[in-house]
Amino acid sequence: MHKILVIHGPNLDLLGKREPGIYGTTTLNAINKNLKGQAKKAKIGLTIMQSNHEGEIVDIIGDARKKYDVIIINPAAYTHTSVAIRDAIAACGVKTIEVHLSNIYAREEFRQTSLVAPVCCGSISGFSHNSYSLALLAALSLLGPKKK
Repeated sequence: MHKILVIHGPNLDLLGKREPGIYGTTTLNAINKNLKGQAKKAKIGLTIMQSNHEGEIVDIIGDARKKYDVIIINPAAYTHTSVAIRDAIAACGVKTIEVHLSNIYAREEFRQTSLVAPVCCGSISGFSHNSYSLALLAALSLLGPKKK
């Protein structure tokens, strides 16, 4: 069975309460519930984690090589600052998709640079909670056709 890892970065545990005009009112639990439903329908394994700590995220990415076929990551604020997360993605050898709720390219100038994008297969941003569903569809396409 194929396995996908979803990593939610810092402050995403506050979704639904934090700046709803930017991030929407959908909670992280609702996003996760939707992803689990999609994964079940696609018959793939899905692991979801959230951390506010850069080192923990780096450790999880480093361990992913042994366990997962694709990583979906919303590095949140670390998108723009973390060389460590970027390097972990590059080193782990697991296909990775970057995801963001807001369109980072339409926001403040400092948010318009993603350090992780160059080491990812692709980036999906600006579709609110649907960005995650789109990322999961992209991840499924990276897995290739189902074996009969």
